[in-house]
Amino acid sequence: MSAASVPSPHRKGEKVAVLFPGMGAVATTAIAGVEAIKKGLALPIGSLTQIGHLVDADGNLTGKLSERLSLAPLGDLVFGGWDPIPDDVYAAAVRAKVLKARHLEPIKAELEAIRPMPAVFDVRWVRRLDGPNVKTGTLRQKAEALLADIRGFMQRNGCARGVVVWTGSTEVYAEVGDAHRTLAAFEQALDRDDPTIAPSMVYAWAALKAKVPFLNGAPNLSQDIPALRELAEREGVVTGGKDFKTGQTLMKTTIAPMLQARLLGLEGWFSTNILGNRDGEVLDDEESFKTKEVSKLGVLDQILSPALQPDLYGDSSHKVTIHYYPPRGDSKEGWDAIDIFGWLGYPMQIKVNFQCRDSILAAPLVLDLALLADLAQRAGERGPQEWLSFFFKSPVTASGHQPLHDLFRQQTVLHAKLRSYAEAAKK
Repeated sequence: MSAASVPSPHRKGEKVAVLFPGMGAVATTAIAGVEAIKKGLALPIGSLTQIGHLVDADGNLTGKLSERLSLAPLGDLVFGGWDPIPDDVYAAAVRAKVLKARHLEPIKAELEAIRPMPAVFDVRWVRRLDGPNVKTGTLRQKAEALLADIRGFMQRNGCARGVVVWTGSTEVYAEVGDAHRTLAAFEQALDRDDPTIAPSMVYAWAALKAKVPFLNGAPNLSQDIPALRELAEREGVVTGGKDFKTGQTLMKTTIAPMLQARLLGLEGWFSTNILGNRDGEVLDDEESFKTKEVSKLGVLDQILSPALQPDLYGDSSHKVTIHYYPPRGDSKEGWDAIDIFGWLGYPMQIKVNFQCRDSILAAPLVLDLALLADLAQRAGERGPQEWLSFFFKSPVTASGHQPLHDLFRQQTVLHAKLRSYAEAAKK
């Protein structure tokens, strides 16, 4: 194992900036949760880094991750971010209606102290939201202002390192164009205010220029464009994405491997959701939904491999819909109707009704990704971290690699990487 694969240790008291583009329900739930956990008011349920155990090559649970790896402790994290709505984190959390007052009031002072910096925001990319707390000027000026924000935040707070985790909204659907193909083309596009440069791409550019890992929690085309892959490689910066794996896709990547393992056929899989939070409102826009739909639809083909089993999976139908329903708030409900067939072609059905809380499922992923990206950066990694696919709906891979969607295979890859870090640290 090369020396670059040995993470440098986190030294006690070193501060790590965790910055969020988009400080809505997911970001505020993550921040409030960490603050509550630090005070002993709650448990970090759902967080691999806080309560998970390392899994050995035989599948046995071994020591706790927090004891085997040099992860930054919660007390060394410093939170900040950007949002077009100027509410502090306490006000934003109250507005999001995810957490109850009994969880927010004991940490009110800590949350009120965190106010969003002016955002890079464009209603052409997120049509259902707007707000006054935005940067002005050309795209280049906005990008440079973001870079200054990251460096300034870290300097003011005495941070040795940082991580940027996109927790903003889903942008309208985009494909790679001329402005995205090389770093030179991208930076020229910034200079001419090219409308094909999305805000999420600008955040990714700023993070990478600051040598800070960028994790994409939405299905947006951003850090995965060729230009920003080039920048991440050149600067030696970790990236990861995309789209946090919560709710329906979490269920899909659990059930589909069972069908494949038992060689049961699939005739069709119909998925629908109702959601009433800010994300639901944004996804009510057809072009934003298309971005999410592409992220969700790619899961089954990779897990089931219809080319290898055409009789079982070669002619299946897969449909996904999302409906904005304001009364439901952050409590998303997903229904799956799965038509399968078994021995001699006899039909069977699976019905799933998952009543989940979107931000409650996403918050521990945000924390884990921030800590693991920081660990990978200290190990000298760069570019897309395929071993983090466990956390994402639509994993980004190195060029020429196929994404892995099976949750259990993803877990195996994740723990193999973490074991290698733990073993390297002992040498």
